[in-house]
Amino acid sequence: MQQITFNKGVRPLAVVAVAIAVCLLPQCKKDPPPGPASECDLTNIPYSPTPYTIKKPAHFPQVPVPSDNPMTLEGVQLGRRLFYDPILSGDSTMSCATCHFPQGSFTDNQAVSLGIDGTPGKRSAMSLLNIAYVSTALFWDGRVKTLEEQALLPVEDPIEMHATWPDVIERLKGHSEYPELFRKAFGITGCEKITKELAAKAIAQFERILISSGDSKFDRFVKGELDLEDNELRGKLMFFDEGQFIGLPDAQCFHCHGGITLTGGQFFNNGLDSVGDLNDFVDKGRGAVTGNKLDNGKFRTPTLRNIALTAPYMHDGRFKTLEEVLAQYNDNGFGVINEDPFVRTIGFPVGGHYTGLTPQQTADVIAFLHTLTDTTFINSPEVQNPFH
Repeated sequence: MQQITFNKGVRPLAVVAVAIAVCLLPQCKKDPPPGPASECDLTNIPYSPTPYTIKKPAHFPQVPVPSDNPMTLEGVQLGRRLFYDPILSGDSTMSCATCHFPQGSFTDNQAVSLGIDGTPGKRSAMSLLNIAYVSTALFWDGRVKTLEEQALLPVEDPIEMHATWPDVIERLKGHSEYPELFRKAFGITGCEKITKELAAKAIAQFERILISSGDSKFDRFVKGELDLEDNELRGKLMFFDEGQFIGLPDAQCFHCHGGITLTGGQFFNNGLDSVGDLNDFVDKGRGAVTGNKLDNGKFRTPTLRNIALTAPYMHDGRFKTLEEVLAQYNDNGFGVINEDPFVRTIGFPVGGHYTGLTPQQTADVIAFLHTLTDTTFINSPEVQNPFH
């Protein structure tokens, strides 16, 4: 109701008369009580999404974007907010970023993460850096193919966020800001149009912008802006098997960690465990998804970009340092039938076996791995927590 003020000289009866008269005006009718959140009307909010071009280094390929989830500024910002918001978890204490935060190159630097109930998972959180380029399958075991599918699963995982999507959607519908953000991102007409699929699309849009800056020492070397130190260069030559003509052994790294993102995206048994039978793996990895016994013990290769920031290592976080990782590979595996053959051929061939790398060669490879560190990416304002 509009406010009425009076001068001191107005008599009480006049006050009453004026008040009655004014309250008979149409604009003094009481507003109807607000309906449930699911019935809210958002059509008065403009819908004019801004196309978003993903930033990438010039020497990187185009970032693949699905036709049914085009990139928009509004979608990315909604996804960024959802990614960092604990509203997605059962008790509102955990967000996607709890296990994937920038300073760990979107890992959590834990061997395995704890869920909202304090239950430990069985696998380490993978880095999301350049995840948009992974076109084969996601998670360590490859159980989904798209970022949109991937974003749906942690919310209802009983070990991780332990929520239900119907409960989360009701929270989003009743939130003071999210309905408007969904309207601006996807053009929905009412709160009832907010769905888990739209939430997943928004999160996927944000994850697609997590692309290397191109400012790592290795990238600047590729662009011809600087030279690597001698030990870093030797490490690079061994990593990519480019040093055989100058007497350097093959470290066999690039076969699994190939391409400009150094991911590869394929599945390998990289010689971590000695088992008498392929069914003896504690975590069957890819085999649990495909049902193929020969896939048991295989896991998707993670990116090696920012690898120095993502310790501990392997799918179960068993190794704390890169030195431990290289020591494992230097043993050339255990000879399990489905081990990748390149794991068995690190170093020089001598008398029917391979030598592995010397301590100096190991140190050189690790020096090269440190040139992949991209602090510009992890400090980019565009990927930080919007609530801070």
